[in-house]
Amino acid sequence: MSGMIQADATASFAAVARRLADRAGKIAAAHAEMRALKTRGDESRWRRADLVWPLFAKG
Repeated sequence: MSGMIQADATASFAAVARRLADRAGKIAAAHAEMRALKTRGDESRWRRADLVWPLFAKG
C-alpha cells in the first residue's frame, strides 16, 4: 500500500534511550551530591530543590 505511514523504530528508540540516560545522569549526580552533604552533616541538602527534585530543576 502506497499511502501507509512508516515509522523508524530505531530512531525513536535512540531518542528515548538518550532522554532516559540524561535523566539517569541527573538523578545520579544529585544522589552523589546528597551523599557528600550527608557525610559532612550538612542539613541544607533538604532545602536545595536541585537535589530534592533533580528532574524538575532548571538547567
